[in-house]
Amino acid sequence: MSDASAPTPALSSTRTRPHPAGRGKAEDWLDAAYHQLLEAGVDSVRVMTLAKTLALSRTSFYWGFKDREALLDALLARWDTTNTAGLLQQCERYAATVVEAMLNVFDCWLDEALFDSRFELAIRNWAAQNDAVADAVALADTARIAALTQMLVRFGQPAQLANVRARTIYLTQIGYLSMRTRESTEERIGRMAEYVEVFVGEPCQPDDLARFAARHTG
Repeated sequence: MSDASAPTPALSSTRTRPHPAGRGKAEDWLDAAYHQLLEAGVDSVRVMTLAKTLALSRTSFYWGFKDREALLDALLARWDTTNTAGLLQQCERYAATVVEAMLNVFDCWLDEALFDSRFELAIRNWAAQNDAVADAVALADTARIAALTQMLVRFGQPAQLANVRARTIYLTQIGYLSMRTRESTEERIGRMAEYVEVFVGEPCQPDDLARFAARHTG
């Protein structure tokens, strides 16, 4: 992806003609690109590298994508539809109290299906060297903070206070990622009640925390 080009949805980067057997599906190439990005950064996401990983010919890549730039566009679109959509979904999820709503958001930090932390960090590292990706990240940050703000406003918090709290919630989590903070699930859950009270101004009751912990422990 060049700095001058805006990210495009994954669907626009794939061809519609039938996929011959033995050439690998577009999703296989995208999965391989995702893992390569996480392991070694965007500069390592190369067609030849992925072809070796998939044990496919380099030319078979072009049955799924127009070029490497299209693959990178699809990779960025996957991040947005995973992490941004996951966070917004949890902000909009039903909750009887603001504490329950906050714990719904905290599901994102412990469930990679809702918010893939390694993917998030890899995209942010990529953004440091690519203006178009940086713009996409900035748009995602704005949308996420807005969703958190609206969630708090729904529970009667003044707009300015809700926005400051939303920023605190979000920037704390991004700080966790940037600092590569290491915590076990048990350690993270053990701090959740206090985080909730700091973030929303209301105490987290033992029953609230128990229901949350049950979703994330065996």
